[in-house]
Amino acid sequence: MNHEIPFPVKASLTVAALLFLFGATCQAQKIASLEVNLASPAFGMKIPVSINLDEVTYLSDTLLAMYENRDGTPAKIPFQIEAGNPRKLTWLVSSGTGASEKHTYDLVQEKSAFPLTMKATAKDGALLIHSGDQKLLQYFFSTVYPPAGVDSAYKRSGFIHPLWSPHGQELTRIQPRDHYHHYGIWNPWTMVEFEGDTLDFWNINSKQATVRFANFVSVEEGPVFSEFGALHEHIVLKKAGKDKVAMNELQNVRVYEPDKNGDCFIVDFNINMNCAGESPFRILEYRYAGLGWRTTEKWDKLNSMVLTSEGKDRKNADGSKARWCIVQGEIDTDYAGVVMMSFPTNYNFPEPLRIWPENQYNRGDMFANFCPTRDMNWDLMPGKNYNLRYRFLVYNGRFDKEKAESAWNYFARPPEVIVRKVK
Repeated sequence: MNHEIPFPVKASLTVAALLFLFGATCQAQKIASLEVNLASPAFGMKIPVSINLDEVTYLSDTLLAMYENRDGTPAKIPFQIEAGNPRKLTWLVSSGTGASEKHTYDLVQEKSAFPLTMKATAKDGALLIHSGDQKLLQYFFSTVYPPAGVDSAYKRSGFIHPLWSPHGQELTRIQPRDHYHHYGIWNPWTMVEFEGDTLDFWNINSKQATVRFANFVSVEEGPVFSEFGALHEHIVLKKAGKDKVAMNELQNVRVYEPDKNGDCFIVDFNINMNCAGESPFRILEYRYAGLGWRTTEKWDKLNSMVLTSEGKDRKNADGSKARWCIVQGEIDTDYAGVVMMSFPTNYNFPEPLRIWPENQYNRGDMFANFCPTRDMNWDLMPGKNYNLRYRFLVYNGRFDKEKAESAWNYFARPPEVIVRKVK
């Protein structure tokens, strides 16, 4: 096509014509428009959303770019593509403070590359997840032994410590003198019936059973999130030294890029379990088991608080059921916390809680635990897969019921992405 412009012509008309041609070129390269509606306030939080990329295009990952339409001005935004069949494209919707928001994007054919801001660095037996110099979470794959003079039965691998607040305070604790078997954020089962024995995988000083890191299945870095998949073996300890794996657990932990103010980030836990052999793994009813969090020693009954989705607090949350639970408090000269969230498909949802009472050790030390088997057994049968999903929203500042409810709703029911392909 001949795009010759008649001469003479004013400069302003020339610019207008060039902009028109540029817009036409961009339009020709557009693959699809995407629309995300946030129906309820998201309070400035980043909301993860995803689409099935292969339903939109088969173009290579390196030939795609995404622009958000902000006040009529396109702004290039990062996204991350997960390999698989199908491929999955994920990005973070940066919410405002409105009661209802519409965010629109263009997916275009264009070479683009964003720096891998979300990194996973292995050092000294631990995998550090960080955004630049900002430490977010550390996972120990090596075995950590208890202090000198303490029974080595308390050794453990496959746990998270520290979980840092966005401002850098440690929110977890390991090997406290009152409970040497507490390891930051970890996921054992307390009372299990296996091949005729009742075994304790939680209180590892019993020397009946334990949980060990076996291998990494995957470690991912990217501009939107960093993720690792760790295989944990739930092991029965035999006196003859012939330990037996009773159950395999694949724990995927994904950490999303912190928000623009650096005050909040998301950690998603996706826990898949299956029997290691032909024997069932029967988790018996007990008051604590499953995903536990031993919090910083800087929190006590005077400077921290608990609030659940059902309105329970530190005085009456223990044993109650909840969709989410806020644990937050003063730390150094700051304030920080976590909203613990349970996914609706989890076993025994809404899940029972184990929350230590205010008089714990006379000062109110804090421990929080989603315990799906607090009031009922759970039979894991051979040949079947079982799944638990949790989200931790980690923040500095304070959260209230309204903000926590919004965060849980966007976890349980992620916003729909309306895709309009360019024909």
